[in-house]
Amino acid sequence: MTCLVDSNILVRLRDLDSPEMRVCEDAIRVGLQRGIRMYLCAQVLIEFWAVSTRPRNANGLGLNAEQVYDGIMHIRQSLPLLDEPPDIARRWLELVRRYEVKGKEVHDARVVAFALAHNLSHILTLNPSDFNRYREVTAVTPAQLIQQQSP
Repeated sequence: MTCLVDSNILVRLRDLDSPEMRVCEDAIRVGLQRGIRMYLCAQVLIEFWAVSTRPRNANGLGLNAEQVYDGIMHIRQSLPLLDEPPDIARRWLELVRRYEVKGKEVHDARVVAFALAHNLSHILTLNPSDFNRYREVTAVTPAQLIQQQSP
């Protein structure tokens, strides 16, 4: 299995108050132990930075830039950052047209376009419904990843 890690997973890994922090940590650890290849992309890091540096009273983590940078460097020790494909705009445009994507959902379409460009079969996310329309990839939650990979 190959997997693109969504930004909401990274956010939970840094949010010490989140009840989902542990299952996200476990999914990354278990997945890597079992040979699942997990990756990051620039968009996921950008979204993570945006949420992490936003104030807590605006649904963010309220971290400073150095804290977020350190968090990214830490997670990159385990999860490689894949390069942006040169045809990402074309792939994204095909997806948003085919699936008639509107509004803020266009960002999820770009994540899918990236995954497809790198032949990644799964997206690890806490919001699998964001990706249900796309037949080309499978969205999986941390709990599902742990269960699917159990011996």
